[in-house]
Amino acid sequence: MKTVLACIDGSAFSPAVCDAAAWATLRLDAPLTFLHVLHKRHDPQPTDLSGSIGLGAQEDLLEELAALDEKRGKLAQEGGRQILSAARERARCAGIVAPEGLQRHGGLVETLTEMEEGIRLLVLGKRGQEAAVASEHLGSHLERVIRAMHRPILVTTLEFRAPQRVILAFDGSATTRKGVEMVAGSPLFRGLSCHLVMSGADSAENRGQLDWARQTLQRAGFDAPAAILPGEPENVLTRYQQEHDIDLMIMGAYGHSRIRQLLIGSTTTEMMRKSTIPLLLLR
Repeated sequence: MKTVLACIDGSAFSPAVCDAAAWATLRLDAPLTFLHVLHKRHDPQPTDLSGSIGLGAQEDLLEELAALDEKRGKLAQEGGRQILSAARERARCAGIVAPEGLQRHGGLVETLTEMEEGIRLLVLGKRGQEAAVASEHLGSHLERVIRAMHRPILVTTLEFRAPQRVILAFDGSATTRKGVEMVAGSPLFRGLSCHLVMSGADSAENRGQLDWARQTLQRAGFDAPAAILPGEPENVLTRYQQEHDIDLMIMGAYGHSRIRQLLIGSTTTEMMRKSTIPLLLLR
């Protein structure tokens, strides 16, 4: 059975990741696994002191450095176990019967790629342990993970509350059409109000696309307000979210090539930077 996989690292975002993962697990009736990845340290190499001290002294120094590195590794491993233990306890308090904890060594992207087949939903914090909470910079691994994975990814902000109203950023693309069908068929958002918003011209083509999306959700039992609004997607979506007190946003991730994004920017990256609510990204 595919699992909800939540990546935690002890950062300020970890409690929200735990809460978001617990919420999704209960809604999906799926297993929950917390993942903590121990990254390989890239400490600078010790300076070559052979010209200034004796060989024996240099060997003693290298032995001390090796012992220190081993101690750091053990401390990091024990710290990770404590982080996983705290996450499992928080999930149990939220009603999860048997949350699992998994610790791996290596790179986060590589680890997730290996585990992808067994993932139903991936939950990540907007930033990790090494990023300042108030910074607009995203976590160093976040974009790489999103580009590498082909699973829905829930990116949470510093606090998570169970959504009552969600917004789906719809543009008529194959990704967002699949997103509409996913929302319609998944228990994740069942019973919630799902707002559909297109940015652009109020043309007959756009109205037809949006009507299809609205009717698809309504047939599945959703309250689905729909709107076409002029302006850039980032501005339109942010303004609509604030005006309607939306709790979570659903959008396609990185629909264009890297070269095109270098020239005109990426709506996905901009929304992740500026959003004050969690984002569910679809690939």
